[in-house]
Amino acid sequence: MTDLPKPPKRPCGSCPYRKDVPSGVWAAEEYAKLPQYDGSTMDQLQAGALGLFMCHQRDGCLCGGWLQTHDTDHLLALRFNPVDESAYGYQSDIPTFGSGREAAEHGMRDIENPGPDAKALMRKIGRLSGVKWADE
Repeated sequence: MTDLPKPPKRPCGSCPYRKDVPSGVWAAEEYAKLPQYDGSTMDQLQAGALGLFMCHQRDGCLCGGWLQTHDTDHLLALRFNPVDESAYGYQSDIPTFGSGREAAEHGMRDIENPGPDAKALMRKIGRLSGVKWADE
């Protein structure tokens, strides 16, 4: 039997839902996905939010920020995809935004000109992924 996707103990250090992650770390298309899970189940269906939102850094792991920000009882993706029962009612000690829209607005704010903290985090993510920057 295959293990079902599980949440992490806490959202990863670059999670777009975390309030302490700098703006502009992820690509615009990643931030655009976040508000799709905000609405009612019918709104989610119309937005095509049927897939699980997985962690950007942990293979096979559900995004902890996604689970914490959105009401897991009303996430349509959790109704269509089997997950470990620990995903339901997920909470951590990490502050996250109150909605996908808030997280996306924060993330997009500095996307054209990310600050030093965002650039440092992008480099860290790149190193973990094996990406080399032009000046390295």
